[in-house]
Amino acid sequence: MNDTPAGTSDTPTRRDTQTARQDTWTARQDTRTDGAPRRAVLGGAAAAAAGFALAGCGSDGDGGDRPKGREKGEKITLTFWSWVPGIDKPVAQWNRENPEVRVEVEKVSAVDGAQYAKMHAAIKAGSPPDLGQIEYPVVPSFLVDNGLLDLTEYGVAAHKDKFIGWQWQQSVFGKAVYAVPQASGPMGLFIRRDLFDRWGIEPPATWDDYEAAAEAIRNEGAWIETFSATNGNRFAGLAWQAGARWFGIEGDTWTVSIDDEPTRKVADYWYDLVRRKLIKTIPDRQNAWYKDVQTGAVASWLGASWGDALLVGNAPRTAGKWRVAPMPQWRKGDAAFANWGGSTTAVFAGTKYPKDALAFAVWLNTDPESIKLLIENGYGTPSAKRGYTTSQLDVHKDFFGGQEYSEVFDAASKGVDTSWQWGPATDTLYQRLGDAFTAAIGDGSPFRSVLRKVQGETITDLREKGLKVKAG
Repeated sequence: MNDTPAGTSDTPTRRDTQTARQDTWTARQDTRTDGAPRRAVLGGAAAAAAGFALAGCGSDGDGGDRPKGREKGEKITLTFWSWVPGIDKPVAQWNRENPEVRVEVEKVSAVDGAQYAKMHAAIKAGSPPDLGQIEYPVVPSFLVDNGLLDLTEYGVAAHKDKFIGWQWQQSVFGKAVYAVPQASGPMGLFIRRDLFDRWGIEPPATWDDYEAAAEAIRNEGAWIETFSATNGNRFAGLAWQAGARWFGIEGDTWTVSIDDEPTRKVADYWYDLVRRKLIKTIPDRQNAWYKDVQTGAVASWLGASWGDALLVGNAPRTAGKWRVAPMPQWRKGDAAFANWGGSTTAVFAGTKYPKDALAFAVWLNTDPESIKLLIENGYGTPSAKRGYTTSQLDVHKDFFGGQEYSEVFDAASKGVDTSWQWGPATDTLYQRLGDAFTAAIGDGSPFRSVLRKVQGETITDLREKGLKVKAG
């Protein structure tokens, strides 16, 4: 689950994918508090079964004594920072069932990455919460910050088989496990079926079909979509579907491949649509876009499984008119899909009660009643293998004209390339992509130029962290 804005477009709990609106970790100290130079720690990165590792990253915080944990019969309170709408409901259920280990939720704003800026600041100040909601792409940045606890010695491996494999691996580095997966965001195409039918347009099966549909819809005075310059998370998903691999490891060296051929193909495609004025270029999930969605000026949206709650909350008068179609393919008959978002429940290195924090994180994301409550509030596609049925995800079935729309996302989740992994600069990468795409739209530059620029900047970012890095 990533950014599932539910409710009105200006609600402070709206989940915003622009997690890159902060450079907080660029100004952090370059040594760990136990005296080991950060570059020595991160420079020891080595290939692992998951595809790459950050050997030594993340620790128990200060290298000192391990937390003693809770005494028998002792009552404690764990703090949990999250932006998920309705997260208080499963937490309340936990508190009823576990009176000795109370969890207190603090809601944090997810607008422009504010939640991560706050978390990084708390780590630096030595006062982080016990647990926090952290998206898959951002986990490595917290390892750079030595902010997360390696959960292996607290028995996390016993829970591995409860979760979908590739999502479990998003928080595994070497032999260390730093978070419990919560949800993902397989992508699909939300369409105004009433408008498509009125105009005689079929849901596009390929990207060529999508281009043709964009032309037809523009001729009707509407738009098929917007290219949101600041939405680096979605652009990453589009590149992911095309076969891109932005980060990797060769020995102890990171490779950065943002300017690879699959991503160029995606950039060229969307540049052509923008150049020909077949799509809008306003930011998505902001007021102007919500108005277009409400009025039908925008007739579709390439979104993630959590987008059902977003549309219900922000375009209630369009109920019954929407359907979900599979994401268009680059080649007819293919079944390559992508993921936009996804979150973990992470345990911070400063917690005094790691076993209890881990127990809550596992319960939150595997207990059937907890999953039910999370689903009802639109948190995405669960990472747990069991504890729910696909039909339970059709929370807003009536809004989608009776369609069992979660079957589309379930099929998409099976077609996500599981070898994709994130690097330690993804939050800053999104900011750089947003700035560069905005500039390119302004001056008409080809989007390929964005990839070259951002790849160079990302390589510099990693080198400034003392990492070995090269262009892939």
